[in-house]
Amino acid sequence: MNTRNIIIRCLVLLMLISATTTIFMACASTSTKESTGEYVDDSVITTKVKSLLANDAFFKSFKISVETYKGTVQLSGFVDSQKAVDKAGEIAGSVKGVKNVKNNLIVK
Repeated sequence: MNTRNIIIRCLVLLMLISATTTIFMACASTSTKESTGEYVDDSVITTKVKSLLANDAFFKSFKISVETYKGTVQLSGFVDSQKAVDKAGEIAGSVKGVKNVKNNLIVK
């Protein structure tokens, strides 16, 4: 009976280790998938950039899309001048945590 209890405890311990490892691997970053922390950070960056653009009177009439992946902000949409393209890029780059800005805004 004592040997049986030891075997059962070892199996339970192995199951717990396996489950814990799976949880940690699910939260890890890969080249094609963000970690949970990176996803949260990118969401915060996106929100800050959108807020700054929305609160700038210069950009009120434009619909600019903002997406962030691993610290790289992508701006897309249409604006009416190169000045607007440059200013939007500067605003996005000024946000803490932004590593790079892909400015895909198009002058119409």
